[in-house]
Amino acid sequence: MTIGQVVVQATEYCVLFKKKIYHEKQNLELDFASSQAQICKAKEAHVLRYSFQDEEDMFMVVDLLLGGDLRYHLQQNVHFNEGTVKLYICELALSLDYLQRYHIIHRDIKPDNILLDEHGHVHITDFNIATIVKGSEKASSMAGTKPYMAPEVFQAFMDGGPGYSYPVDWWSLGITAYELLRGWRPYEIHSTTPIDEILNMFKIERVHYSSTWCKGMIALLKKLLTKDPECRLSSLADVQSSPYLADVNWDAVLEKAVTPGFVPNKGRLNCDPTFELEEMILESKPLHKKKKRLAKNKSKDGAKESCPLNVHLQQCLETVRKEFIIFNREKLRQQQDQSGQTSSMESRASLQTHGRLQDGRNNNILGHGCTRGCSS
Repeated sequence: MTIGQVVVQATEYCVLFKKKIYHEKQNLELDFASSQAQICKAKEAHVLRYSFQDEEDMFMVVDLLLGGDLRYHLQQNVHFNEGTVKLYICELALSLDYLQRYHIIHRDIKPDNILLDEHGHVHITDFNIATIVKGSEKASSMAGTKPYMAPEVFQAFMDGGPGYSYPVDWWSLGITAYELLRGWRPYEIHSTTPIDEILNMFKIERVHYSSTWCKGMIALLKKLLTKDPECRLSSLADVQSSPYLADVNWDAVLEKAVTPGFVPNKGRLNCDPTFELEEMILESKPLHKKKKRLAKNKSKDGAKESCPLNVHLQQCLETVRKEFIIFNREKLRQQQDQSGQTSSMESRASLQTHGRLQDGRNNNILGHGCTRGCSS
């Protein structure tokens, strides 16, 4: 059973909630607060609507994506053609660039963590093991899903190497794109594969690309799957400089105005219903009984306060309460609209003065062309 739970009671959004206490030996769940804080710091208003908490749970209200994840569609034997995967690469590149500008490494890019909306556009989810690095900082912990982890992650774990940074997400993007096109991954790596065997695999095995793929796609994948992170494509500017993507209108991609080649069936659930059934059966603290349960717990607090373990637990819970960032998209949008109206009037007046009012499309711009919050 997953630790996080999801409640869907509307057609536009869903509520994710997570227990602050979920295990006797590991009383406090800090990862959720950490990842939520990272998303809020990035002001990812196109993903997060609201975040709030109570004594027992932490909640996030996010946009509802009913298209299922890419893993589900792979399991349903969906064939993703090159045009579709090309668009996915572009949309995900914009998302990774957005996170990168806020110093966030996702560390778990894979088909399971890429959701489709009802129109077929991709969105990154699950920031549970995301981390923040600034400046020349490097991450060093072993984190991710083995088949999608970059060589430098394993190397840092094995010999205490220099660590890793943003390029690990772009390697994972390359593995994911390859799998979507071919139906299997370029390396035979599983969760049980020993790390030394994985590193040896990277040294001696060559990635085989299908002869049916166009040369441009193969060249792009090769650059994403370069073992040396210093030589790997690892930024939006790098990806946009690829000849294969020279015809891409990046503004249209950003606005999700390009129609994907695969659109999920709106008449299907697009997920495995047995997971929800399992959660309903195993859920020990259902939300509908929360009010009564919290009242009962308060009556017991006095008797528990003298226990050193409970004192420590309360201190930890207080830490989570302070770290958790309350977020309100509507309030942020109103503030942005107010400031935007002022700056827009000033900018228009300045441009008209100089006779240079442009169409604003900024097509195929290189570098940080994503100046607005693109959905991640």
